[in-house]
Amino acid sequence: MQTTNIWNKLDLRRHKVVLLGLVFFLAAIPTFGQGMFGLTSASASDNKTLSYGFFLAAHNSTLRVKYTDAFLNSNPSNAFAGVRSIQPLFSPGFSLGFIGILRFHDQVSMMFTPKVGFYEYKTEVTYFNDQIDTELIGGDVIISEENLGQVIEYSSEATMVELPLLFKYRSVRFNNTRMYWLGGASYQFRTKGQDEANVDDIVMSGQDFSLEAGMGFEFYFKYFKFAPEIRFSHGLNNAYLPENTRPELEGAIESLRRKSITLYLNFQ
Repeated sequence: MQTTNIWNKLDLRRHKVVLLGLVFFLAAIPTFGQGMFGLTSASASDNKTLSYGFFLAAHNSTLRVKYTDAFLNSNPSNAFAGVRSIQPLFSPGFSLGFIGILRFHDQVSMMFTPKVGFYEYKTEVTYFNDQIDTELIGGDVIISEENLGQVIEYSSEATMVELPLLFKYRSVRFNNTRMYWLGGASYQFRTKGQDEANVDDIVMSGQDFSLEAGMGFEFYFKYFKFAPEIRFSHGLNNAYLPENTRPELEGAIESLRRKSITLYLNFQ
């Protein structure tokens, strides 16, 4: 009789478990804040037209891949005939930056949050065993070998400068807590040049625009505010550069777009 390993089950659903845990954590924060910080905070940053702060953040990022029609209807004469599947993976990273807030109203403001983010993009490519080129092994990480094919992981690292411009709407302050929602767009560019990026196995451009949306809570201390926040980012540009990508993958991918989920710890 087959046995079930609960840890394997959790591993398959780890992203859903983490996201659910974050939702419960953010939902429980207001009650915790009211009990611990029952006295009204003397922090007066809410009354300033311009205010500043900084943040630390941890993100989980990946790529959205779209196959070409030629790959979906592949024939043995194509260069990518030996490729079975291309699957981007989620990879952790971190970022840090500054906060600038322009206040329009007690509940409405605009935020400029420039930051530097450290990303790693990983992609699993499964090759058919009977068509795999032995030269692929050199320099690549072989993570598993199965009857259906050989799985090889390709990765590329990128340091990105990001310039998000966001509109923020806050609830009415209750004791020392507020809930808020935000949304906007961001321009980002990679610090390394394209010539250096062209040595990657799967090559991407260094500039992108993205849409961002999120929510969080503000907690008032005597001299500062602390605001944990969760934010989602979806890249708009097709970042894929096929002309410099590995020959057996070049014609299999039509587009790659960046996306990430980020937990911010804001201090103001």
